[in-house]
Formats: sequence, structure tokens, C-alpha cells
Amino acid sequence: MKRLYPYLTGGITEDWTDYLLAYQQAGADAIEIGLPFSDPMLDGTTIQQASDRALRRGTTIDAILADLAAVRDRISVPLFAMTYANLVFRDGPEVFCRRLAEAGVSGLIVPDVPVDEADGLSSAAEAAGVDLVLLAAPVTPPERLAEIAARSRGFVYAVSVLGTTGERDELAGTAAPLAARIKAVTDLPVLIGFGISRPEHATAAARAGDGVVVASTLMRRVLDGATPGELLDDVAALRAAVDQADQEVPADHAHAEVSGDRG
Repeated sequence: MKRLYPYLTGGITEDWTDYLLAYQQAGADAIEIGLPFSDPMLDGTTIQQASDRALRRGTTIDAILADLAAVRDRISVPLFAMTYANLVFRDGPEVFCRRLAEAGVSGLIVPDVPVDEADGLSSAAEAAGVDLVLLAAPVTPPERLAEIAARSRGFVYAVSVLGTTGERDELAGTAAPLAARIKAVTDLPVLIGFGISRPEHATAAARAGDGVVVASTLMRRVLDGATPGELLDDVAALRAAVDQADQEVPADHAHAEVSGDRG
């Protein structure tokens, strides 16, 4: 089954956990939660604005984790935290990962910790029972790609473009070739993210990989005032789009299509 991992900035609104529940109800397979940071180097304008709004509300990591712990019994899908190294290493990766686990978070994405500097964080995450997800980009060389694939846990995050997150008119042409390269060296699911802005993008990306991460287009809706109920509809449309990719790719031909061997 193709996977849908929508993103939500923690603390973006007072009722932000209602969006989590809406995502889950709409068919999300897991949810990526952004822990807001004042200098998000990999994030484009929309996610930066979402982080700024959360921080202006006085949101803290402590508050976000407390909110998650409060709804833990109502969340049945995995939660992945996405943040930056400064926040992880401020109190030490052991403490950080343990606190994530205690709040019900089962995965962690830290895009500014490269694979060759991830030993300490990887050990801390494993000890806490948290999957450390690593990222690969279109320019990642083969040997490094193989190392990322071998050391990632949960899934491999395929960054479809060179640059920051953000909404785009078209799915990057580099998305499918990158997914194929990663799938050639791992059995982990490959989730394509960055620039998945429309349902048709989600279908195409899910066809190439094992699913999609959708962030900026959803956060734009929240910033514009969309309610949890309205986001439920948006995520449901993405769910249908991802499922369409499943219907289009018969199981016995899935590997050939991802590899590009379509004849």
C-alpha cells in the first residue's frame, strides 16, 4: 500500500492537535510534526511562516510534547518529529529522544545532521525506540546513498529537489529517478517529499516511490485560516490520489515501473 505522511507544524494554533486527529481520520498512514525552530535552513517561506506563527504564540518543545502526550490515546498512527540539530543537541540527543518517545513520537528527522555525523544521534534514537530517518537528495553520490539507505530507520526520505521546501506547479523531474536509485539499495519504504503540492503530484510521486510527505500546501491552508474539518477534506483528497497510484501499479509490475523499465 502506498503511504501518505502529511505534515503539521506543532503549536501553529491553539487547537493544533485537532488537525492531527483530522489527518488521522482522513487516512494518513503517519504524521510528520514540525518542531518549530527560528532558523529552519531547509524550509521555504510557508513552513518558515508556520514556525514563526507557532513561536509567536509562545510554543515550546515542552508544550508540544505535553500536547502530544495528552492526545496519545487518541492517536493510532506513527508520529515523526522533524526538527533541527540545535534543538536536538541542546540538552543532548539521549534526553531529546527519550522525551519524544515518552510523548508517543516514534520517529525523528533531523535534516542538518548528515549521515557521517549521525552516530551519536543514531545510538540515542535506537536506545529510545525512535526511528532516525535519513534523507537523500538527487545529487547524493552512490556510496553515500547506500550508507544512508543502510542506516536510515522507518523509511528513507527522498528530497525531490535541490533547495528548500515549498509549493510548486509541477513535480520535480528528479523525484522518480531518485526514488528508483534509493529503492535499488534498500527494502525500506521510500517517501518522496518537497514540492508535493497537488493531488496529481501525490499520485505521480507515489507511483515512483512508496508514498509521499506533504507539507507546505497543507500549512498554507492552515496559515490562511482553514479549519481542521477543511484540512480533513484536503488530506482525504491526497489519500485518494495516493491510492490511485496503488491502483495503477499492479503488485507484480511495481518494481519494473519504479525502475523505469516500462518498455
